[in-house]
Amino acid sequence: MKSRTAQETLSVTTKLVLPNDTNTLGNLFGGQLLAWMDVIASVSAHRHCRRVVVTASVNNVSFKQPIKQSSIVTLEAKVSRAFNSSMEIFLDVYVEDHLTGEKVKSNEAIYTFVAVDQNGGPINVPELIPETKIEKMRYEGALRRKQLSLILAGKMNPADATELKKLFLVGED
Repeated sequence: MKSRTAQETLSVTTKLVLPNDTNTLGNLFGGQLLAWMDVIASVSAHRHCRRVVVTASVNNVSFKQPIKQSSIVTLEAKVSRAFNSSMEIFLDVYVEDHLTGEKVKSNEAIYTFVAVDQNGGPINVPELIPETKIEKMRYEGALRRKQLSLILAGKMNPADATELKKLFLVGED
């Protein structure tokens, strides 16, 4: 199985916020943004493993500011780390200024996808190779996020969370 770089998984889409995408305040529905993120994240995950992928979890979503009707919204997704059959995808959402074209980050999210075979069972995915500083930072953080999720779900003993222990047991042998 050929390893892939994070850049090879980059998926970008641009949307125009139309009236039917908004709530009574004229802001983009959070659920609509989640749906757009799910689609672009699935494309990124597919680019990494070239198999059918399914959403396993939405690990984090931050809504930093409302997105107004008629905004131009760009979503960028990249695989931040691959595990056995799962992949963590990090999404950045930008709103473009109509006059200057400047893009301002408005939201981010972390999704997890699992590659599946024709029967819906999990299958192995290739290793991910981070290259840039931010890709390496997200790659390293992905294992801590996975361990925390497993602990919270009761699927991992906190004593076995090696990466999380490093954060709290500094200087102890």
